[in-house]
Amino acid sequence: MAVINPFICTRPNREVAHRIAALPYDVYNREEAKEEIKKEPLSFLRIDRAETNFSDEVDTYDSRVYVKAKELLQEMIEQGSFEVDKEECYYVYELVMDGRSQTGLVACASVDDYLNNVIKKHENTREDKELDRISHVDVCNAQTGPIFLAYRSREEINTVVEETKKENPLYYFDSVDGIGHHVWRISDKERISTLKDAFSKISEIYIADGHHRSASAVKVGLKRRKENPGYSGKEKFNYFLSVLFPHDQLKILAYNRAVMDLNGLNKEQFLKKVKENFEVTEQGEAAYTPKEKASYGMFLDGTWYRLKAREAIRNIQDPVESLDVSLLQNYLLHPILGIEDPRVDKRIDFIGGIRGLKELERRVATDMSVAFSMYPTSITELFEVSDAGKLMPPKSTWFEPKLRSGLFIHSLS
Repeated sequence: MAVINPFICTRPNREVAHRIAALPYDVYNREEAKEEIKKEPLSFLRIDRAETNFSDEVDTYDSRVYVKAKELLQEMIEQGSFEVDKEECYYVYELVMDGRSQTGLVACASVDDYLNNVIKKHENTREDKELDRISHVDVCNAQTGPIFLAYRSREEINTVVEETKKENPLYYFDSVDGIGHHVWRISDKERISTLKDAFSKISEIYIADGHHRSASAVKVGLKRRKENPGYSGKEKFNYFLSVLFPHDQLKILAYNRAVMDLNGLNKEQFLKKVKENFEVTEQGEAAYTPKEKASYGMFLDGTWYRLKAREAIRNIQDPVESLDVSLLQNYLLHPILGIEDPRVDKRIDFIGGIRGLKELERRVATDMSVAFSMYPTSITELFEVSDAGKLMPPKSTWFEPKLRSGLFIHSLS
């Protein structure tokens, strides 16, 4: 059963929280991160992407980068930009996007729950991406980017969260992208006990977003255990910073695809092959958004088409093979367009649904030949894949809005 603990939080001074809060470090490349910091010098990207403090000759993963991150964090604490709460608390974090609200509980999840698969994964991780965050967490001695977790909604948790939201917030601001960020603190011992007990009855929690951050946090915890062979299990390094959301408040956006060429086929040959496994209906110039599972939009040569998987493949029961991203990969992208491994193939690109279908049209007009709009993977499908102990294909889910880094920091000592 899940161990979800309150923690002593390092967090921004109320006056500057809106300036410090930043999108996750991996949303930007180095040049983009530099530009963001120019626009907002207090942005937490200064710490999350500390290579921006050096000339481009210094490698992103140079050891000096992580030392600089630690120095900057300590400097901001000493200058009063951050403050450290005096007692262990939970925090309620509401994000509002386009009038839709989702509210999570900020807490610390257990390294052991991750290792024992109480906290379930649905993606593979890459070692090179892990190593960066391992160094960042270890040198800073703190976790600065929360992991996005999901659980099946429970009334007793919802009740405490909604009661808390009636009180005065710690933070209440809109970020520059229009997302509302509202935070409350839970310090009441009875509420803390109710929440802790409620989570202790939950046997499955799911990583929605942040597989590399969670894997890195766990590996730092295991490293600290080796360095402290007499550890009790209660040390802070045995837990990692998370925001836990009830499943019925989450929205997954589509993760669309675009391919550079038609693999040597002309338009007519390509369409003929597509029709073997998909019903193809021409839609004209109006962008097509799929309305149901196993259907797709396809933009080719200035025209949109509706694709619907034929019954033979639409009724596959396996939780991974039946995903829309799997059907497209297994019955079109691989056999027709030659995309064998989408993780490494340079001919395919993945475009988050937040960017809209105009971006697909733009890409086909510039550097791609064909693009596909997807029907979003559901949170239920994510749970089913994780429960089966399987992994989703790459780029299956796009969660919005993104959690901000810098609003909550969990020190490891």
